[in-house]
Amino acid sequence: MAVKFLTAKEAMQMIKSNSTVATGGFVGNCVPEELEIKLEERFLETGEPKNLTLVYVAGQGDGKDRGVNHFGQEGMLKRVVGGHWGLAPKVQKLALENKIEGYTFPQGVMAHLFRDIAAGKPGTLTHVGLKTFVDPRIEGGKLNEKTTEDLVEVMEIHGKEYLFYKTFKVDFALLRGTYADERGNVTMEKEAGSLEVLSIAQAVKNSGGKVIVQVEKVVKAGTLDPRLVKIPGIYVDTIVEVEDMKNHMQTFAEQYNESYTGNVKVPVSSVKPLKLDERKIIARRAVMELVPNAIVNLGIGMPEGVSVVANEEGVADQMVLTVEPGPIGGIPAGGLSFGAATNPEAIIDQPNQFDFYDGGGLDVAFLGLAQCDKVGNINVSKFGPKITGPGGFINITQNAKKVIFCGTFTAGGLKIEAKEGKLNILQEGKFTKFVEHVEQITFSGDYASEVGQTVIYITERAVFELCKDGLMLTEIAPGVDLEKDVLAYINFKPIISENLKLMDEKIFRPEKMGVTI
Repeated sequence: MAVKFLTAKEAMQMIKSNSTVATGGFVGNCVPEELEIKLEERFLETGEPKNLTLVYVAGQGDGKDRGVNHFGQEGMLKRVVGGHWGLAPKVQKLALENKIEGYTFPQGVMAHLFRDIAAGKPGTLTHVGLKTFVDPRIEGGKLNEKTTEDLVEVMEIHGKEYLFYKTFKVDFALLRGTYADERGNVTMEKEAGSLEVLSIAQAVKNSGGKVIVQVEKVVKAGTLDPRLVKIPGIYVDTIVEVEDMKNHMQTFAEQYNESYTGNVKVPVSSVKPLKLDERKIIARRAVMELVPNAIVNLGIGMPEGVSVVANEEGVADQMVLTVEPGPIGGIPAGGLSFGAATNPEAIIDQPNQFDFYDGGGLDVAFLGLAQCDKVGNINVSKFGPKITGPGGFINITQNAKKVIFCGTFTAGGLKIEAKEGKLNILQEGKFTKFVEHVEQITFSGDYASEVGQTVIYITERAVFELCKDGLMLTEIAPGVDLEKDVLAYINFKPIISENLKLMDEKIFRPEKMGVTI
């Protein structure tokens, strides 16, 4: 079947109302921005296409206008099923106003769903999500009152519970690559990752749908290295050569960084040590939880300090960092380039990365601590009216051998001082993070206890561990008062270890700690 070569505007005329559309991308990596711009322009000019169902794996956007924010027009969407909503405020708004149906499922589940749609399977069967908010006995991943259909159900097989996420047909794919040849074969050598583009293309083709791919350039048939082709032409219906390269940036922060693709290896200049503040204190205590030759996932934000401290202490070679969309090794990028890695050793497809994560391949995961309750549940996905979604958090935290949650003890204006091996609280934060019940269960302490997972919660003044009866306080910082500085800011009564210890005073001194793994 001949592949069509169209402009983005022409290609977007193909999208019909009431269709299901899948988009590829991770934050700003591999996002088909020009296609999405032209689809939004068509809707604003004509009111078509309308009542679309949008499905995607990872958060795609810049927190403002780009990525799936182009779908954030009233009437354009009927339903959204995605792994992360935090970067798409325009789509969030529609869900918050009850104008669309909204679901959010674990990022790895979404990646595997496309693979299972391609294979003609009825759904994705997995333990991932049990006892979290995506479990149908809790919220079923539904985001508002308008959302009523159950897309996930509990199944018992050989005496064990699993979640079954139902598959569905997908009518159109909007994807992105680097080069395409005259037969529609697409390579991705300038992309920061191959993500789930192959799975989406196969899912749409086997659903009887149309695959539309945005590329930098079209080249002569037979000139592409077949080993670099990530989307074979047999899956592709339409190729769009971009007209404006600003709509084909490698990430939403960088036009093209060769070190993300392995095309060059850049020297990594010595990382500046962090100043001795709450972030460094938490990262220092967290580094003590590393194991030799650990395969690690670092969450964005507070956990990023772990790699900086590990480098300062000379133990960075004891861990291999991985990022959920596919990079293995190197140094994960942050901000709007999150999902890429400088000097990666390998880049695999996102569904395969989550196969490894879900099967327990991570030795240690360092993730953020936004809100925690008495049974060890963590919430990072919903706060008041804001919809964030789990991203890869559920897959990662539910399956890593050891999980370290990192965050300040209180939030909003906290000021501390580390001096002479002690911690001084200069100004307390306005908001309590240790609450009776979290607003949404993104990590289930109950499930972790059942499977015997090692879970540690690290703050600048206290360390907790998960035990079978809930959250246990095991360490406090030297210089703080147990009652006045710790227990007074916990909205429940934690279990206090009989062997309550002081955190190592070296954590609170300016010189290196001399960590050994």
